[in-house]
Amino acid sequence: MEGTKKVAVIGAGTSGLMAIKNLKEENFEPVCFEKTSRVGGLWHYHEDDIDGIPSCMWCTSLNNSKELGAISDFPPKSDYPNYMRHFKVLEMFMDYAKTFDLLHHIRYNKEVIHIMKTQDYNEIGEWKVVVKDNITGHHSEDVYSGVLVCTGHLSIPNVPHFPGMKSFKRKIIHSHSIKKFLEFNDKTVCVIGTGSSALDSAVEISHVAKQVYMSVRTPTWIMTRHGPYGYPLDWSILKWSFAILQNYFPRSICNKVIQEVFIDPRFSHDLYNILPKHGPLDRDFALSDALPSRLMSGAILLKKAINYFTEDGIVFCEEGNTVTSVDIVVLATGYLWEFPFLDSEDLIIQDKIVHLYKCVYPPHLKHPTLGIIGFIVPMGPGFPCVEMQCRWFAHVMSGKSKLPSQKEMLNDIYRQIQG
Repeated sequence: MEGTKKVAVIGAGTSGLMAIKNLKEENFEPVCFEKTSRVGGLWHYHEDDIDGIPSCMWCTSLNNSKELGAISDFPPKSDYPNYMRHFKVLEMFMDYAKTFDLLHHIRYNKEVIHIMKTQDYNEIGEWKVVVKDNITGHHSEDVYSGVLVCTGHLSIPNVPHFPGMKSFKRKIIHSHSIKKFLEFNDKTVCVIGTGSSALDSAVEISHVAKQVYMSVRTPTWIMTRHGPYGYPLDWSILKWSFAILQNYFPRSICNKVIQEVFIDPRFSHDLYNILPKHGPLDRDFALSDALPSRLMSGAILLKKAINYFTEDGIVFCEEGNTVTSVDIVVLATGYLWEFPFLDSEDLIIQDKIVHLYKCVYPPHLKHPTLGIIGFIVPMGPGFPCVEMQCRWFAHVMSGKSKLPSQKEMLNDIYRQIQG
């Protein structure tokens, strides 16, 4: 491939595989660096627990149905379930990688430790990538015409600090560390958070634990994977008729329709005193099929936000000084968005918000040769969005597409931040 421009792809998860495929289609030479010995990222279940490496629980499955979340030119097999478990997702992407001859572009056990502009970046937009071999410890570097960061946003646990937390003498873990659930057998557990990982953790732990408490600081809307008549929920919501509804009716009307048609008949948030102040379309919602039944059985009990920790328990807000004894605390408190291999001048992060045009391009860079893939939380499936991001980057690199002016990109980012 003499004369072909090389593009570095950081990470061989699902985003990295789609990046390799789309770059190849535009006749670039992708070189993918994967810090582990395996492909698949989040969807490759593993027992080890290492910060900076995405991880899933044994129970993890997709939050979108396979048809709506399909890759444009590689639909899932007809015998796959609607909501695939992690090993089925990995199987699908391994088939994808083999079909499009992607695996030989991957360099395993190679950790990217620094990405920097070359001396002639202002003229041609190239980047120097420094890589550490995690087996030998050897460092190497090379120059690339472009860089696609595909490390995802579920790798670095966010660990909040509560009053008295350091004095707590029992166990505290982040949901990132949960694989299977035998360690919770006959324990009293408090799960902090209301996102999908918090709900998954609480539900699965409640099957073996003596008691599970969920600490809810800011209630969120909880929806099930199944919609009307047992069809996948996203089939019912993500359709042209609902898109028209959102274009022609106020957000308040659309929120009311979603609540009364799709949420309340399955789980009344008001009944369980976790009714959010915002509408279902105003923020991300969480998915759980089993939470209502676990609440009804008392296996999970809802609590308010945490006031402070004691040596052997937690005092929740609005419960005075009553201590609830707890054996294990699970922090389902999300993840940090960090890019330790990039210079701070190459990426703008303010108030924990990464400033990216259309969630891909740092708007202040002179050349569109650095892209961030997968830092999105869409209302709906993520794989099609990631595929479009990769395709767009490849088209911009090849000259088939152009970015707007820096001013236009910044204005678009500010509009998104302000909602």
